Amino acid sequence: MNSSINEEVLKAEQSVIGAVFIENKVLDDIANILEPRDFVQESHKMIWKGIKHYYQNNIPIDLVTIVDALNRYGRLTEVGGVKYLNELAESCPTTANVEYYADIVKSKAMRRRGIEAGKRIKELSEDEEIEDDEQYFAEVEKIASELRPSGNSRMKHVSEIRKDYLDDLKKPYECIPTGFYSFDAWSSGIGRGWLYVLAGRPSVGKTAKMLQMVQGIARHDAGEVVIFSQEMKSNQLISRMISANTAVNMTAIRKKELDEDQIKKINLAYDKLEKLPIHIEDAKNFTIEEVRATARQIKRTKGRLGAIVVDYLTIMNIPQSKGETRSQAVGRVTRTAKQIALELDCPFIMLAQMSREGGKAEKPKLEHLRDSGEIEQDADVVEFLWHDPEDTDKSGKVIQSFIAKGRDIGINEFRYIFKGWIQTFNEPLKP
Repeated sequence: MNSSINEEVLKAEQSVIGAVFIENKVLDDIANILEPRDFVQESHKMIWKGIKHYYQNNIPIDLVTIVDALNRYGRLTEVGGVKYLNELAESCPTTANVEYYADIVKSKAMRRRGIEAGKRIKELSEDEEIEDDEQYFAEVEKIASELRPSGNSRMKHVSEIRKDYLDDLKKPYECIPTGFYSFDAWSSGIGRGWLYVLAGRPSVGKTAKMLQMVQGIARHDAGEVVIFSQEMKSNQLISRMISANTAVNMTAIRKKELDEDQIKKINLAYDKLEKLPIHIEDAKNFTIEEVRATARQIKRTKGRLGAIVVDYLTIMNIPQSKGETRSQAVGRVTRTAKQIALELDCPFIMLAQMSREGGKAEKPKLEHLRDSGEIEQDADVVEFLWHDPEDTDKSGKVIQSFIAKGRDIGINEFRYIFKGWIQTFNEPLKP
């Protein structure tokens, strides 16, 4: 940083602190903008830390109280003593421009952090111990995310929101069709920003239904669909979609016992499938931050996203902090997933297992989600798939769909026929 920038920043920092000494009320406008780390001079960092502490605890802030606090912590001499604090108070004759000075302090702080981030990214790039590219990009994204300002209030009076609200009412209602017609007719599709949890016990067709949903989303030009799979490799997922789209038996595809006619059908189906904006990541042990980083990258390069899918939640790499339970760690992941859905403006579809509680034929409840933690609080929609052995159909396995939670859409039930041999859900009339 050159001397002219130093002078500008130091003058701005002095003016901000001096304005607070003159009139505490200015903190209402700038307290959420500036953090102690935003100040370049160490003494200013210490003073601002004390000011923020007093402000948050509703304690009057003036020269006397700040001098007393710094003296008690043995920092008074370190910041320049009473003499320097008096100079700060005298350095700002008016509080009129305090927001302008606060913006300068914040802007220069962000630039300094950008320089430091560049150094850290350079060190990462030279670290030969990081062999995995996804880990590298996840670390780069993490560093970049730290540059974003924190704490800036977006509080608005309702009168300020009115124009945006009325303009939004004039826009067409946008929900994304899933291809499941009964669900789409009832809910108008799946909403952008939703966290959609699809849960069930093994062998009820969770992955098959997810693949049918994402193809429906992709066919409606909703944007790029990104599937993160830890349970199956990409070829296995492709096989399921091909089987569903050709009615070629899944076992025949798996065993590669195919005749020429079936091979022809598969090629024709793949011609259509490869035109859909579907991407598959089948790396093992990815974290929610790696999901965020990859999804951000695809949105930057391809445009909007139609959906993010994780198959499935509890086999993700979910590090636990010291003293953190598994349920709390899973809850942290679902909260992040919801934030990603909002940030990237797309549905986040997360597959999940059910716990062993309750009988297999029993209608599921929200508490049956495995490691439920805060899943049910974070999710906009929770759909359970389950099979009642007493409900049968000669054309396939009857799977009940229970929308146990539907923020803004309510709860409902649907009935499907799952033809596992071709990985397809069909929709009979609702009983």
